[in-house]
Amino acid sequence: MAKSELEKLESGEWYNFGDPEVAARKLHAARLAQEFNEIPEDEPEKQEAKAREILGSAGKNLVIHSRFNFDYGKNIHVGDNFLANYNLTVLDIGEVNIGNNVWIGPNTDIYTVNHPLTASGRRKRLGIAQPVTIGNDVWIGGKVTITPGVTIGDNVVIAAGAVVTKDVPSNSLLGGVPAKIIKEILEDSEE
Repeated sequence: MAKSELEKLESGEWYNFGDPEVAARKLHAARLAQEFNEIPEDEPEKQEAKAREILGSAGKNLVIHSRFNFDYGKNIHVGDNFLANYNLTVLDIGEVNIGNNVWIGPNTDIYTVNHPLTASGRRKRLGIAQPVTIGNDVWIGGKVTITPGVTIGDNVVIAAGAVVTKDVPSNSLLGGVPAKIIKEILEDSEE
């Protein structure tokens, strides 16, 4: 029996994002995002409760500010002491696993979906999911973009405006487009 487009999506194969079942899941996520984004910023308890309804899992001390947009929600897993500033977009067609003590600056985008380089593949409305993993004690500056398939180690700082296209080792400061390692971060340093 042939796989459905949703089954292909979930198994990391090329899938048609125009498929009605895939589109329905995205529409449901859009409704949840709208509900979250209508909660006033001076009601953080309501924001947290709605975020916990949206996410696949979340640890203690969860803070997500409004404009939070996502493709599914249930593929996002965050650890303890998670802070996301304004305008976070997570295209979680694939899994997004985020560790403990992670801060995300405003206007940050995390993508797990990619599309074909060929025009014929794009005409077929194909997509493919690749997971993103972010370790513990990571600080992601504002306007950062993290592309599909990237793994970021522990104790990493990503400078504002960076575009992360490759895996990042632990204890690194990186920045630029595409992002490159600027220096190693020493744990006992005060800077």
